[in-house]
Amino acid sequence: MKAKDIMTCDVISVNKETSIEEIVKILLEKRIGGVPVVDDENRVIGIISETDIVKKEKNINIPSFITILQGVVFLDSLKSLEEDIKKIAAYKAEDIMSKDVLKVYEEDSLEYVANLMIEKSINRVPVVDKENKIKGIICRYDIIKAMYSL
Repeated sequence: MKAKDIMTCDVISVNKETSIEEIVKILLEKRIGGVPVVDDENRVIGIISETDIVKKEKNINIPSFITILQGVVFLDSLKSLEEDIKKIAAYKAEDIMSKDVLKVYEEDSLEYVANLMIEKSINRVPVVDKENKIKGIICRYDIIKAMYSL
C-alpha cells in the first residue's frame, strides 16, 4: 500500500496570511488537528497544528487572579491582558507555523509513512509531488484505518 492509497485528497489548507482566529475556526468546524500552509502555487511552506496554537497562547500573560483593593480593579493588569489577547488575534499563519515540514511522496510506502510519523512524533504529514505541491495529507487515523480496515 502506498501513501496515495490512504491519503485524504480533499486537503484543507491555508496561506501564510490567514489569521490564527480563522485557522482556529477551521480546526474546530472541520474537527481536524492541523492544516498545511501553502503558497500561491500550492506548494507546502509550513504546517500549523493545534499544538502550535496552544504553545503560542501559553505565552499570554493571564493573571491567576485579579487583585481588587478597596473595590478598584488594577486596570494595568486588565489592559495588559487585553493587549496580549489582541496580539494573538493579530498573528498570521506565518508567525507560528512550523517551517521544517516533513513531507512524503505519493509513491512512498505505508510502512515508510507510519515509521516516519512514529519516529518524529508527528500526527499528520502532507503528501506532495516532485514540485512540493500538495496532493493529500495523511494523519494517524488514516494509518490505523489502512492497517486495520475490516
